[in-house]
Amino acid sequence: MPINLSGRPFLRLLDFSTEEIDYLLKLSKNFKDLKRTGTPHRYLEGKNIVLLFQKTSTRTRCAFEVGAMDLGMGVTYLDPGSSQMGKKESIEDTARVLGRFYDGIEFRGFAQTDVEDLAANAGVPVWNGLTTEWHPTQMLADILTVQENFNYDIKGKTLVFMGDAANNVARSLMVVCSKLGMNFVACGPKENMPDAELVETCTAIAKENGCTVKCTDDVAEACTGAHVIYTDVWVSMGEPDEVWAERIKHLEKFRVTKEVMAMADPEAIFLHCLPAFHDTNTTIGADIAERFGVTEMEVEDVVFESKQSKVFDEAENRMHTIKAVMYATLCG
Repeated sequence: MPINLSGRPFLRLLDFSTEEIDYLLKLSKNFKDLKRTGTPHRYLEGKNIVLLFQKTSTRTRCAFEVGAMDLGMGVTYLDPGSSQMGKKESIEDTARVLGRFYDGIEFRGFAQTDVEDLAANAGVPVWNGLTTEWHPTQMLADILTVQENFNYDIKGKTLVFMGDAANNVARSLMVVCSKLGMNFVACGPKENMPDAELVETCTAIAKENGCTVKCTDDVAEACTGAHVIYTDVWVSMGEPDEVWAERIKHLEKFRVTKEVMAMADPEAIFLHCLPAFHDTNTTIGADIAERFGVTEMEVEDVVFESKQSKVFDEAENRMHTIKAVMYATLCG
């Protein structure tokens, strides 16, 4: 049966079948090929989208804007101070207004319920650019990057997430790996693991697709022979500054080091959704170094800058995969 995603929201990958995710990845590759060859693909000319940001971002904004313009669409960006949503106007009313102006709405913010309320009331496709619970567009970029590095044969490969495995990226990776037949390992402190209900759900999905889900605090057990080592920042945007001391204490042993990468498969790659604190060349990095004496946080600079690191391919792929999501849900 042909895949048809026209009119559907894109809120979390749990709502999509393996076949639908495969379709979006193949579409992403096609759009990347068109972009690389300079082939025009203004397939959605005349349509307009709006980007609603409660949380600022470099990659998400640029990926949606450039992707939409490549497809011929107009784009409106509303930063955290440019909308009355949730302040003077409810999310439901905002959705009903914007749904009359625009053909699609992107939301990047905090509560998953906010993006779900938008989708329920807008009457047009709504795309989740990130919430506290999920990060689905990032997952497609991650998997496309893995495919590119393993000749598009990813079933049976093992992806290890190192660090705060309770966060939105780790949760979303567990879902997409289980859907696509990749073994997923969450490696971090026991108090920073995905919730048990989601682990149970993903374990059942993984079984259907011939792969596994594992949670462990043993770095060697997790990383030995792994094909992808993935990590993320230890403190997410919006979390209080006070949590840095606790996170550093609990997560330092789960830093991705050259020793960790040496445990992995010889062809293993390193991924990070960015921004990454691999040196002190940022205000936050310099502040953490001064306060705690830590000059590299979730990943060593030598790993981040190594040939195994595919983080900038991964960042570029956000644009191609977001383009696929917009096209598929607006056009079918």
